Amino acid sequence: MPKPAARALVAIVMAAGESKRFKSKSPKVLHDLCGRPLLAPILETVASLKPQKTVLVVGRNADQVQQAASGMTKAPLLGATQEKQLGTADAARTGDEALADFEGDVLIVPGDTPLVTAKTLRVLIAYHRNQKAVATILTATLDDPTGYGRIVRSNNDVDKIVEQTDATEQQRQIQEVNGGIYVFDRAALRSALTKVERANKQKEFYLTDVIAILKEKGEKVLAKAAPDPSEILGINDRAQLAHVAKLLRQRTNATLMQNGVTIVDPDFTYIDPTVKVGPDTVIHPPAFLHGDTRIGEGCEIGPGARIRDSQIDDCATVIFSVLDKARVGAQAQVGPYAYLRPGARLAKGAKVGTFVEVKASEIGEGSKVPHLSYIGDAIIGRDVNVGAATVTVNYDPETRIKAKTIIHDGAKIGSDTMLIAPVKVGKRAVTGAGSVVTKDVPAETVVVGNPARPLRKRKKPKGDG
Repeated sequence: MPKPAARALVAIVMAAGESKRFKSKSPKVLHDLCGRPLLAPILETVASLKPQKTVLVVGRNADQVQQAASGMTKAPLLGATQEKQLGTADAARTGDEALADFEGDVLIVPGDTPLVTAKTLRVLIAYHRNQKAVATILTATLDDPTGYGRIVRSNNDVDKIVEQTDATEQQRQIQEVNGGIYVFDRAALRSALTKVERANKQKEFYLTDVIAILKEKGEKVLAKAAPDPSEILGINDRAQLAHVAKLLRQRTNATLMQNGVTIVDPDFTYIDPTVKVGPDTVIHPPAFLHGDTRIGEGCEIGPGARIRDSQIDDCATVIFSVLDKARVGAQAQVGPYAYLRPGARLAKGAKVGTFVEVKASEIGEGSKVPHLSYIGDAIIGRDVNVGAATVTVNYDPETRIKAKTIIHDGAKIGSDTMLIAPVKVGKRAVTGAGSVVTKDVPAETVVVGNPARPLRKRKKPKGDG
């Protein structure tokens, strides 16, 4: 016999809540969670299931949420606006209206449950289909179920879900709670939504009432427990946001350690889920790794590192330093107390040391800027040594442009040198301590003074071609 065709799947992501408890001008689902908007993880998880359609139900600041969401996933999103906040069933009805004549299964997930995994959702959907249910609820058993709807059963079957505000004292003792994530047969869902009433203390249309309506019709309603109760945790205020962020960081750190990364103290190591770290890298506390950061193998990061959107190649070291959109080559050294700003590029074996700031500059292989310097809009060649308190004076107040400083291979820049850009220092040239360089320095030349003048040609070391 031919295999029956797989049922089609669509998803409705509920992101229309007013989030009054956040006391914020920004929509709750756009608040930051470990480097990304709170809504991003659930959209990414849903997209991995490859539904035929994903409907995003928005309400407050609808245009802002919809525009932001379009950049969170490559999967197309259909927007549906809930004009008035009349409850979760009304939001589901709004999403359902965007599905036109679809037939199949509908996955409904809240936009504020970022810990649920794709694996759990796949198991939930498979269970729903294998058991031929019309509705299946993702549940969890919590030590403290306060605030969650309770799963009311008889003879182990799900009868209904009772919200916290409407539950009796006996029902509040139930520890199995509704995760707010459902799979419905679309036809059954659509029919039941028309029968939901506002007969509750909140005077809202509850999506949970759909379960009792389906049960009264004799339909098959099931529940499937999440393997990890934390997966169903929602976020209603900033305290819950901080708690979920901590759990997400713990999950991220655990995965990295399983893959060969040493995290000396996970409780004081803050790594976004988007960060990639190679094996045999050691991360010391406190460390803050954010955004699109890529760290190679065998590196040493921290203590005291804050790194955002940067790439660090194999066997490099970053200690007590801040990096933002920087690139650090293999075996390079950064810190302590260095600041690499956007556009900073260190080649293999380069060093940027104590109290050095680098911006939009390239530092060549084996070159060193050991301490107390500012390097901006510069290109530094190989094996250059930059003395303490050197500054590339890159801003021209007359033209209002940032001018370039170019230092060629093997040059030696004396301490307290001011390089007034645009200026070039030739190969193996030397500037004396305290020099103010306003003109190009020829190769093999020593310059001193203010303004710097040639002192003599530099002698080539024996054997230097």
